Amino acid sequence: MNQVSRIESQPFEPVIHKIDGCDTIPKLFLEKVKQRGDRIAMREKDFGLWQTFSWNDFHDRAMRIAHGLLKLGLQKGDVVSILSDDCKEWVWADMGIMLAGGTVNGIYPTYQPDQLGYVLNDSRTRFLFVENEEQLDKYITVRSEVPEVEAVYFFDDKGLRTFRDDRIQPIEHLYEEGKLAWGANEALVEEIAARSDPEDLAILCYTSGTTGKPKGAMIPQRALIYQMTLAPEYFKVTQDDELLTYLPLCHVAERVFSLCMHQATGAVINFAESPESVPKNLQELSPTVIFGVPRIWEKSYSRINTLMSEATWIGRKTYQAAMSVGMRRAEKLIAGRDLSFWDKVAFAAVDRLVFHNIKQLIGLDRATFLASGAAPISESLLKWYLSLGLSITEAYGQTETSGLATLTRAGQYKPGSVGPAVPGSEVRLADNGEILIRTDGAFKGYLNQPEKSAETIVNGWIHTGDVGHLDEDGNLSITDRIKDIIITAGGKNITPSQIENELKFSPYISDSVVIGDRRKYLTVLIMIDKENVEHYAQTNAIPFTDYRSLCARPEVVELIRAEIEAVNRNFSPVEQLKKFRLIDVLLTAEDEELTPTMKLKRSFVSEKYSALINDMYSA
Repeated sequence: MNQVSRIESQPFEPVIHKIDGCDTIPKLFLEKVKQRGDRIAMREKDFGLWQTFSWNDFHDRAMRIAHGLLKLGLQKGDVVSILSDDCKEWVWADMGIMLAGGTVNGIYPTYQPDQLGYVLNDSRTRFLFVENEEQLDKYITVRSEVPEVEAVYFFDDKGLRTFRDDRIQPIEHLYEEGKLAWGANEALVEEIAARSDPEDLAILCYTSGTTGKPKGAMIPQRALIYQMTLAPEYFKVTQDDELLTYLPLCHVAERVFSLCMHQATGAVINFAESPESVPKNLQELSPTVIFGVPRIWEKSYSRINTLMSEATWIGRKTYQAAMSVGMRRAEKLIAGRDLSFWDKVAFAAVDRLVFHNIKQLIGLDRATFLASGAAPISESLLKWYLSLGLSITEAYGQTETSGLATLTRAGQYKPGSVGPAVPGSEVRLADNGEILIRTDGAFKGYLNQPEKSAETIVNGWIHTGDVGHLDEDGNLSITDRIKDIIITAGGKNITPSQIENELKFSPYISDSVVIGDRRKYLTVLIMIDKENVEHYAQTNAIPFTDYRSLCARPEVVELIRAEIEAVNRNFSPVEQLKKFRLIDVLLTAEDEELTPTMKLKRSFVSEKYSALINDMYSA
């Protein structure tokens, strides 16, 4: 076991990594553009068609932005913020800011004006990029409260073509100003990039702020370069691969899997039209590399369940027979047993006749590398995908580790484990089971919060706030967040995430929050899967008018009760759920109850829906 009762006091110095002799992103970008030139760098859908942009296009726009910002007076280390959904302009601005020596602060597009104002002031943002009229309105609402913002540029001029303001301009204005400045001093940006240092602050990444104000994690250039060094060996991704980008790029997981992997390997990034269009875009593109939060994997599984419920008798029986073959293979792989000749032949047959069509339906027919992270995922769900012949790599890390710290390895099948530490990272456990990480990707602390920084980084070890355990091979398993562990009135320690993950394996349950701290028994708040429950209601002639009325139908309540009872059978009596209530409000990414990765915020939900919770314990 890699457990420790005390943490060493010797100083820790992260190793500085290089790619092609480059130790910062600006240096690496300029080098890679020379190598890749007219190769496709990214795609974005416009007017129903996928438009392509080369590395030369990328370089041209990034250089214009860099020169434009320098002309405005940007100094090394100045913060420039981006408030936008994922798009090509987000990536161009991101690189332009770094090339000019600035620090990028990506802001979640779901932020409300007061949250935006806080982050702009806390980061001392000088210049701001916004996507469109909706995001610009948020800035205008708090404009008088953020005096340090000197100029704002918008990407999409829809609804803003007649808008006039000296401080607010379309991005084309910066492109033109930057082009003129570039022509006047062609070598300026290259000189600034050459002077960039691995310890320069590359990005600010604000935590979701589920307990108090968001904290700005300071991530240096060396940390992002370190993440890139992991790509060739552990991701097996090349310039011929295709990525789908859909999580907010200000989230460290999406930055690592899209932008860092993109830089390191030359793989093409494709921007999803919207978070809601991800299933459709997956089917259109069939990307080879997909990073998904559990919600994405759950939705694809639910879709197949829905389709199977509509299939003919022969279709359902064929699927069940194929799954029997696939499940037998998956169980042997997980147990570490060799596959027989007939196992291989039988799986090859059902893969060709059944599973290939299923993978086509969910856009995974060309997939060569699948990964899940940012939240725990159900072991049952991982096993279902493995039955289809799709092995999902589990990744673990945090904003504070700049991304990956552990990763399951190819050919090792251990659902529930997030694998051993990646090279350049160490994982240990404190006496209370807290996971501690020491890594070359370590952040530099929280902006303007030295006390919080000192609490999180102790002698080079990052205190993650997660608890878990390590097996004899160094594979890490996450139990839960320390603050989320439930201690019942009887003194029993319960890890709610294990129960919640099994609930979410149901096609009818989108998310859940288990309640029970200092209570006599466990209860749960359920968010139903709107699409699948609506389909169930329509199939069974259950009348409803809207989402709230759907949740109120006794037939739907009984449907969810049956799903909960099925999950209860997998747990001990003290871990079983005695009562439940449905959250009858359809939540979206804009709602405060959800994190940017579409997880319910436990503490916020417990407070907001306290009346429902109290009702479960009143009798």
